[in-house]
Amino acid sequence: MPTLPVYKRPLISDTYLAIAVSVWLFATANATFWEKGAGYFADHALTLAALATGLMALHLAAFVSVSVKYAIKPIYIFLILTAAAASWYADTLGVVIDRNMIGNAMTTTANEAKHLVTARFVIHMTVFGLLPTLAVIWVRIDHKPILKKVFEHLLIIIPCLLIAGGVTFANYRDFASTFREHRDLMASLNPVAPIVAAVKYGKTLVADQNVVVKPLGLDARNAEPGSHVDKPHVLVLVVGETARAQDFSLFGYDRETNPALKAHDNVFAFANTTSCGTATAVSLPCMFSIYNRPEYSDSKARRTENLIDVLGHAGVHTEWWDNNTGSKGVALRTVERNFSVGDDPRFCIKSECRDDILVDRLKQELPKITGDTVLVLHQIGSHGPAYFMRYRQETAPFKPDCRSADFADCTDVELRNAYDNTIAYTDKILGEIIDALSARNDQIIGSMLYMSDHGESLGENGLYLHGAPWFMAPDEQTHIPFIAWLSPEYVKEEEVDLACMREHTAGPYSHDNFFHSVLGIMEVSTGVYDRTMNVFSECGEQETAQLPPTDRSHRQN
Repeated sequence: MPTLPVYKRPLISDTYLAIAVSVWLFATANATFWEKGAGYFADHALTLAALATGLMALHLAAFVSVSVKYAIKPIYIFLILTAAAASWYADTLGVVIDRNMIGNAMTTTANEAKHLVTARFVIHMTVFGLLPTLAVIWVRIDHKPILKKVFEHLLIIIPCLLIAGGVTFANYRDFASTFREHRDLMASLNPVAPIVAAVKYGKTLVADQNVVVKPLGLDARNAEPGSHVDKPHVLVLVVGETARAQDFSLFGYDRETNPALKAHDNVFAFANTTSCGTATAVSLPCMFSIYNRPEYSDSKARRTENLIDVLGHAGVHTEWWDNNTGSKGVALRTVERNFSVGDDPRFCIKSECRDDILVDRLKQELPKITGDTVLVLHQIGSHGPAYFMRYRQETAPFKPDCRSADFADCTDVELRNAYDNTIAYTDKILGEIIDALSARNDQIIGSMLYMSDHGESLGENGLYLHGAPWFMAPDEQTHIPFIAWLSPEYVKEEEVDLACMREHTAGPYSHDNFFHSVLGIMEVSTGVYDRTMNVFSECGEQETAQLPPTDRSHRQN
């Protein structure tokens, strides 16, 4: 009886495996890095070649140094999968995986994340992640005795380090100037950049354990106590998501995306406004923080009370209603309600809810309000890549629209139509909020502020979505809409000069103005209030007092 052939798994030395994996990742996971490098060193091919040589030597030294029995395969598999995932987002969407992007990933929801797992992503991960991982698992590794292993490793590591050092020394001036001018180059190197970003994010989490939150604005009070006993002031703060000013017809866009807002009086659009960050995890805490963008940090925000707290100290009732991925810590000390997951067929499809669910809840709650109140409505807005999930298709004004979360399935026109439909739907939502507040004008004095957290790239310069590091972020990701509506009752009581307001919409403004403008509208006096940062202060009779800046020291910490 014939015997079946015996197939043996190939035997390979740990150094050869280290070389194979490092070369694989260096060659296949860094298309964006090489594209950027070719552009930045376009007239210096030899310098680019020197950079490649030095980085390859460092990669090889690092991979050989972790070739330890029992650890080598798990480490290589982790590096392969990390590089494969990071390269997908870098190469197809232009996304840079930095610390803030890691933070976004860690705080995202299942509904948000599932739209990023497309068929092309699965194919990419199979080819560049799963198959090489299986190859690493399949081979047997020939581990030498410890002393011989160390000797062989040093024969590779030391020359590699000498090569990297020599290359750096010979080209230091060119490397230093290019890295300083184009920080996005090394930020796109896989798998190094995402791992460094994850370590930085982890260090931040460790540093912020057992944080003691420093009080802010404990002196806050209503500037005119008793003035709204019979008619409380209700301010609705609509925090937009991924809306860019370029696509708002209120700011000159050539497509009509804001018919509802244009149909209302006393709507003011601040045309030149910039965001604090390019991702929700940064912008959201920043816009509610006392710190201006240059002095802001995540750590400062977590260690200092924010706008919601100051309003609470003044006796203003606050609530946070979320149809997104949470308040990012802003609403820790107030009421926070989540509307992002539901099965109400009027608003939700496949457990994801549109923003009109927030309007429905607002209409229910307004009759119950008896005191000064600030309601924060955090939208899902224009969050991609599944733009088509953010609006009702039957009423969408722009067709044909992209009906896929994979941009490769759609034309540029379809993608733009889908995004503009989200802006038009936000316009509808804002119009309905104004109508809801106006319908209760016999019981409340209403006003609304709308400001987006950041913008969005739709293929300009090869970038999609958002989250680019601030130093390289395009205007599409930082130029945001900032819109206010003041009810006739508010205009009358505060003697707002409407002509003056229109003159003051040119700006420039930013998220830095949000904190103080809200305090101004709610007539909250406190030492942390800065009248010069209130966009309404020059055009009304707001009695918000400029108290001595006893708490301003927070801004210097």
